[in-house]
Amino acid sequence: MRRRIVGALVLALAAAGGLVAQTQVSSAATVDAAATICNLYCDGRDPGQAAGDRSPVSGTVFGRTVRAHVSDPDTMIWASVENGAPGDETWLDRSFDGGRTWTLLGRTSVPSGQRGWRTGMFNVDDWGTRGVGVLRACGKAGDRPDVACTPWVRSTWNASDRKRAAATALMMRYDQNTGLFDGNGWWTSANAMSALIENSRVTGMASYRYAISNTYDRQINAAQGQFRNEYLDDTGWWGLAWVAAYDLTGDVRYLNTARADADHMHAYWDTVCGGGIWWSNARQYKAAIANGLYIQLNAALAQRNQGTAYRSRAEAGWNWFRNTGMINSENLVIDGINLQTCRGASGPLTYNQGVLIDALTRLNKLTGSADALSTARRLADAVTVSGRLTQNGILREPGEQDNCTGDQPSWKGAFARGLGVLDRAVGGAYTPWLRRNADTIYANDRNSYDGYGSHWSGPYIDTNHSCQHSALDLLNTV
Repeated sequence: MRRRIVGALVLALAAAGGLVAQTQVSSAATVDAAATICNLYCDGRDPGQAAGDRSPVSGTVFGRTVRAHVSDPDTMIWASVENGAPGDETWLDRSFDGGRTWTLLGRTSVPSGQRGWRTGMFNVDDWGTRGVGVLRACGKAGDRPDVACTPWVRSTWNASDRKRAAATALMMRYDQNTGLFDGNGWWTSANAMSALIENSRVTGMASYRYAISNTYDRQINAAQGQFRNEYLDDTGWWGLAWVAAYDLTGDVRYLNTARADADHMHAYWDTVCGGGIWWSNARQYKAAIANGLYIQLNAALAQRNQGTAYRSRAEAGWNWFRNTGMINSENLVIDGINLQTCRGASGPLTYNQGVLIDALTRLNKLTGSADALSTARRLADAVTVSGRLTQNGILREPGEQDNCTGDQPSWKGAFARGLGVLDRAVGGAYTPWLRRNADTIYANDRNSYDGYGSHWSGPYIDTNHSCQHSALDLLNTV
């Protein structure tokens, strides 16, 4: 049903662990062509002056050890080759897009009479251009063409704990030119922006707040303007992102856009099947996700004193929703209604569950409705207590895929975000479940620079902004 918007990968060589073997330096690398970057210090600094030496990744090639050394206080990395022979080579690759493309830096050879050598130190990030980086150490024997590289790593700058590290890995997917993630993700970029805003709120890390205004300025006139398009759920996701942006920054233009988004959604409310908004302007389907977001966004605006109309819309949205049969006997939110019967049809998806939990929690705070809060708790308990939509207690999407492409990888993030909102409202009742899931993905579904994949229980397979923001949504809650 959804559109699939996939960020193209230039090359996928960096694995979660071990070495990446190559027969030659890839054409995806730009060899020794990068301008010198200066942060605390400039590229090329002598490792003998390093304030620290942490070696998180290494490996071997024909008996040689290739090692990446991280000086966290300097936010710099150097490479070494050990147990080798004169003529062996080592260098660094540096990437500002999560390892999809890179520049080769500091290539050097073991001199006569030595068995090992090292490069100079190179900066991980480029603070001047807001480049968020990772590096890896590479090397080869002097008499063989085979190349081996370690996994990608970075310093602890903006990555000192798992929340900050996941946010930093997400920013490696951010395209400053478009203001979107992985080039062209639209509604998934709205979710990624919401996750970043929440991360800034809970951690106090302000390093990536520039992305809020950059995205707004670059995309405000896209599609139908004010982050509106033909899909009402897309509009709802963006509206909620701008509410969060307003809360964080106090910039009223974000709140005005959220109002425009809510009003756009309301224009598609009609009396077919007794009410509800359409999923798109084609008016062919009434979906749980669009209507859950409608309730959530209108309640959020009413909470921020934007007028009684938004409260009335939120209440009407819930009164209609609860009578459609889109909450089944197992307290799972199914995908939409059959227009022939005006009753719920199709199966459950995690984001339908999470968005309605969030919406009803906001509605309870707005109106005091005990029914809204008790329903939110039943929906949460269906997953966290009864084990629906989980595998061994860890959230799993029905039909979950083995990669991070398309729409599906974003859905679990919306569930985690919604459950986090409810958890705060009821005094931490769901914190143990959230923490168990967060601990599990950190242990089993993470690569060497805190990129996360599609399977929260593991193993790590792949990452992109959709998988990454979903993990960040979860990590933000605990």
